[in-house]
Amino acid sequence: MRVIGQQKVEIDFLKKKLDVGSVKERRKMVDRSNLSLSIRKQCELLGLHRSGLYYKPKGESDLNLELMHLMDAHYLEHPYKGARRMHVWLKYDMGYEVSQNRIERLYYKVMCLRSLLPGPHTSKRNKEHKVYPYLLNGLEVVRSNQVWQTDITFVPMAKGFMYLTAVIDVFSRCILAWNLTNTMDAETCKEVIELAVEIHGEPEIINTDQGSQYTSKIFTDYVSKLYTTKLSMDGKGRATDNAYIERFWRSIKYEYIYLNPTNNVMELYHGIDRYIKYYNEELRQRTLDNRTPMDVYSLAA
Repeated sequence: MRVIGQQKVEIDFLKKKLDVGSVKERRKMVDRSNLSLSIRKQCELLGLHRSGLYYKPKGESDLNLELMHLMDAHYLEHPYKGARRMHVWLKYDMGYEVSQNRIERLYYKVMCLRSLLPGPHTSKRNKEHKVYPYLLNGLEVVRSNQVWQTDITFVPMAKGFMYLTAVIDVFSRCILAWNLTNTMDAETCKEVIELAVEIHGEPEIINTDQGSQYTSKIFTDYVSKLYTTKLSMDGKGRATDNAYIERFWRSIKYEYIYLNPTNNVMELYHGIDRYIKYYNEELRQRTLDNRTPMDVYSLAA
């Protein structure tokens, strides 16, 4: 009977593997507390290498962290600067003798920044992915859940960094869902939209940039299966097309993140949670006739 029971456990794991595609998702399924299957056996059944469970990405150098912190704050004031102009500023104004290649890698690949101005390299789009048309030109946004915008931003910590993903309702400026992670990936972007839909229902339009996370099959397949939702994407190099979420990044960084540097991820998470609740429920905005985003969203939803 023990053999039969063991076979059943293994079959259950194999069934799970059939339903899950990505390596990242399969790694999440490994249960270290499972007394019936060893870690080695679980990895074997899920098609994983055990070493991958213990791998932690190598962090950036202290110099790179310093450069990224400077670029993040400078970008909020000068979003029209691309990597080349950011390199000029760091070298000649700030005195950092660093190569342009280093700045380009940090700016585009690590921080996921893009210049507000059209031009080369302003978006990290995967050229094999489909890009959807921009649907907001001339559109009058008159109600909640008509248009959502979503984006990812770099979040500096005292000795590292994380990524914050959020969804904002354009009409009310209300933050509908968010997540804090140590990677920029399509699965996280999809999960944040999933959470917003689960809580608030489906919007008419979801607008994103052309980043590879949003043009990925994981993200676009999910949105395309929503009954009432169309996917809209910014023009290349047009950061202003996603302006409402960009304004929120500016607010949360100046009003909370830069003022409260920490090395503790949970402390950062809870601090962001408190700030977003304050932003949604207490912060009266002049553009909303001095009402809070949650008041406007709740009345119009």
